[in-house]
Amino acid sequence: MAEPSGNDMAEVLAERRYQAISKIMEASVSRGEGRWTRTEIFDHVFLSRALGLPIFLALLWAVFTFTFTLSEPFMVGTELLFGWMGDLAAAGVENSRIASFVAAGIFGGLGSVLVFVPPIFMLFFALAILEDSGYMARAAFLMDRVMQSLGLHGRSFIPMMMGFGCNIPAIMAARSIDGEKERMITILISPLISCGARLPVYVLIAGAVFGTGFAGTAIFSIYLLGIALAIIMALVFRRTLFRGEPSPFLLELPPYAVPGAKTAILHMWARGKWFLVRAGTVIFGTVLVVWFLAAHPWEATAGGVLIENSYIAALGHRLEPLVSPFGWDWMAAVALLFGLLAKEVVVGTYGILLGSEEGALGMSLVTLGLFTPLSGFAFMAFVLIYAPCFAAVVTIAREMNSYRWAAFAAAYLFALAFIVSGLIVGVGGLLGFS
Repeated sequence: MAEPSGNDMAEVLAERRYQAISKIMEASVSRGEGRWTRTEIFDHVFLSRALGLPIFLALLWAVFTFTFTLSEPFMVGTELLFGWMGDLAAAGVENSRIASFVAAGIFGGLGSVLVFVPPIFMLFFALAILEDSGYMARAAFLMDRVMQSLGLHGRSFIPMMMGFGCNIPAIMAARSIDGEKERMITILISPLISCGARLPVYVLIAGAVFGTGFAGTAIFSIYLLGIALAIIMALVFRRTLFRGEPSPFLLELPPYAVPGAKTAILHMWARGKWFLVRAGTVIFGTVLVVWFLAAHPWEATAGGVLIENSYIAALGHRLEPLVSPFGWDWMAAVALLFGLLAKEVVVGTYGILLGSEEGALGMSLVTLGLFTPLSGFAFMAFVLIYAPCFAAVVTIAREMNSYRWAAFAAAYLFALAFIVSGLIVGVGGLLGFS
């Protein structure tokens, strides 16, 4: 008889351990015959082979629909506030350059990013409710069935779910994975899980080209696309670069609980404040650079108003051939370029270039013919897939102890972004979508 492998032995030991625990529980715990606890009733539904995955997908759809719908009035209010402050500040400045800097650079650029604070905080609030209820641990257990077929296990799903907030802590959370190969694969696929920094781009584009009625569903489909691509790439990496059997997965399921509003709000703030910090540092600095390039050379840009003679237009036209096959113009090219520093800057760049806040900005994207539903969805997919922010790439290098692996991650994500966006535009065009 063949000796069991290391993974088989670990599974045998785990099974024997739980057999011993079951015997102790039977001897020391008693309950009424035929009576199910609340946890057992819920688990019978949420962990069902037939219903578990559809329920999980339905909950995710509800989260993103809730996020977009409930945050819309707050976004409008934030937009009006920043527009009013920008006009008020500019009116009190006589120097045209300083007035342009204050109105377009500070309140226009930064305001076009901060207007997305409501949906980001709403998303984190909804995810906090799912976590505090005990459901997210069940989602990891449920996804273990899928992960096993990919050569991973359910513990890899936990960092992936953290990626909905930010890819950086998700990448760092891969340290909790015992197997080195599973850890490496998890790090490489984590950027495909859409982080909160990409949400402003989705809200802007989806709201503009799909309207309020279908925007939430469009955003949900982008998140699903990220999960699907992560699963596909995990399978590719397991069968090529990281061959071998996965290590066993053990997870303690917490009892179900009614989420408390205070706890959910605290979790929302703990995860959402990073956006405010980034908005005041990296995003603000990058937006100012974009404003400078858009407003100069001053004499050639009609007092700071964007025209084709600006530095940023010259840069964009050089990059435009890379994105024109997708139906995007030079503005999309420079937005994606600066988005490498922080994904929120994609929206801030459009805010500078078009001189609009979120509401008018979305209308401008459509009325100027910059995006159609098909090209807009392809743009959302590209933002989802192409290299994560610079800080995330550095984190990959640190966690994998190799800048070569970080360069590989960025390269494969760029290639995948071009392939997927090209397929969306090509297949969508053949099917008659505009």
